[in-house]
Amino acid sequence: MKAWLGLGSNMQQPALQLSRALKRLAAADQVEILKTSSFYSTPPWGDELQDDFVNAVVQVETSLDPVALLHVAQAIEAVMGRQRDGRRWGPRLIDIDLLLYGDEQLQTDELELPHPRMHERAFVLKPMCELESQLDIPGHGLVENLLKTLDSNGIRRLEAGAPV
Repeated sequence: MKAWLGLGSNMQQPALQLSRALKRLAAADQVEILKTSSFYSTPPWGDELQDDFVNAVVQVETSLDPVALLHVAQAIEAVMGRQRDGRRWGPRLIDIDLLLYGDEQLQTDELELPHPRMHERAFVLKPMCELESQLDIPGHGLVENLLKTLDSNGIRRLEAGAPV
């Protein structure tokens, strides 16, 4: 099954943190990275009193079910030192969100698919649009159309090796 994950960091060399997370994801059993977006510098969302983020989106092929894939992402976050302090939208060493799992729609206490706010977040849609602008987010529409409705000012594509 094809799935999409969003990655973000704004602590301790964020681009390096994303690169490390991608390496761990590529090494995970039953997960194959198909496409990875460029890295984007993005202003903080929600809690704006923090450093800018670096965000990316990755498409994977997996034989894992959605909850098992979520657990792989959470295990990578934990190994990398992610601290969950209860602060919503606060600084993150690494954040890996399961955005889409095929066209599956799911709502449990542990996981909601598609990700419940991805259609409102330019920092998710911009890198996703780079990879597949015509991707349909179930219940919301095409990535390209959704991105046009959002303010993407302040989001800039980082060149490979650019300082963050």
